Amino acid sequence: QVQLVESGGGLVQPGGSLRLSCAASGFAFSSYAMGWVRQGLGKGLEWVSALGAGGTTSYADSVKGRFTVSRDNAKNMLYLQMNDLKPEDTAVYYCVKDSTYYGGSLTSYEYWGQGTQVTVSS
Repeated sequence: QVQLVESGGGLVQPGGSLRLSCAASGFAFSSYAMGWVRQGLGKGLEWVSALGAGGTTSYADSVKGRFTVSRDNAKNMLYLQMNDLKPEDTAVYYCVKDSTYYGGSLTSYEYWGQGTQVTVSS
């Protein structure tokens, strides 16, 4: 079965960096787009980034220039490098599997990881 396990979350000061990892299994990882979604306390889901199976990347305006999504198909791993973190980045971050090759939207994210907490605070 499909399984996505996030790790790497934690507490960091504003301006700091963190790298999230997502270990994927149960499907042909290299054939599907992947993404990251976050949810702050009491807030709705916010799409963060996507990475197509072909390597194309996209980012929400709120994180563009600060976050970088990447994947290692040989290891079935997805990453999110987060730099210059801000308090508003505080949220549970979810690794998601897209149902498509190129990448769609929140509605095309059929599998979600358990989430990892990122807290940005001084």
